[in-house]
Amino acid sequence: MIRSLAHFCPSAKIYVLCMDAQTKNILERLDLPFVNCIRLAEVENEDLLRVKAERGVAEYCWTLSSCFTWYVMQNYPEIEFLTYVDADMLFYSDVQPLFDEIGNASIAIIEHRFTPRLQHREVNGRFCVEWVSFRRDEQGLACLLCWREQCIEWCYYRLEDGKMGDQKYLDEWPDRYSRCHILQHPGAGIAPWNYEQYEFFSSPDGTILVQGAALIFYHFHQFQLLGNGKYDRLSAFYTSHCAEPAAVYEVYERALDNCLAAVRSVEPGFKAGFKTVGSVKSRRLIQRYVPMWAKELARKFLRY
Repeated sequence: MIRSLAHFCPSAKIYVLCMDAQTKNILERLDLPFVNCIRLAEVENEDLLRVKAERGVAEYCWTLSSCFTWYVMQNYPEIEFLTYVDADMLFYSDVQPLFDEIGNASIAIIEHRFTPRLQHREVNGRFCVEWVSFRRDEQGLACLLCWREQCIEWCYYRLEDGKMGDQKYLDEWPDRYSRCHILQHPGAGIAPWNYEQYEFFSSPDGTILVQGAALIFYHFHQFQLLGNGKYDRLSAFYTSHCAEPAAVYEVYERALDNCLAAVRSVEPGFKAGFKTVGSVKSRRLIQRYVPMWAKELARKFLRY
């Protein structure tokens, strides 16, 4: 994600929250001039440390989405416009059309755009915390501060009292903030939960088009790196209805191959985050066959 963003937005300065020492060490040794590595300990304050023990790994990461964004905005006063992006994405073309669309808005968010058969999932959040922008103005800072406080107060992997993780808080933003913009570009925010409703086309120059517009970024939800050197793209929950856009995934897999080669040039034998084939197959079966009510029940007793 970092390399692709830097390629298609050369002026970007990227701030990375390093969740462990190995991440920071590898990124610094890769010597990427556009990256600023920030240790988790620098961001964790008394409020975060107080709730950390109460939340699972995923829940705490979601809590940090708003907290890290607030930290960067507070500690780097030269920043006028800041965007949080998820790590499991790849950029495919120039991001300037998104900034042109945002214009002078104080806040920018993007909808999940669920395919019709998954529309019921919007109860968990209309918007996706994959691209969330804030301007250093009254509404931008007020929205970011409120989101941070809400996530510290409550950020769990369950739907409860109109809340779900860090994302359902965004539902109220368009009504609450007059300068909140909802991104409309058809090439932004493509993901497993919406790709089956779109037509993809690869142009002769290699550009991937979505509904006739250039694909800007894709969110690789569920994608797994396997210990045998291969990749597992998606569960049959998605692909049994519509095959994944192969050209999109092929570009991502080539980018990962190159990225892993670079990482292993400074950290030989790197295998962090790789899963066994068996564990991924088991999880895929659960994703496909276990009913949602059972998953929700399990989440009340298990932390991920």
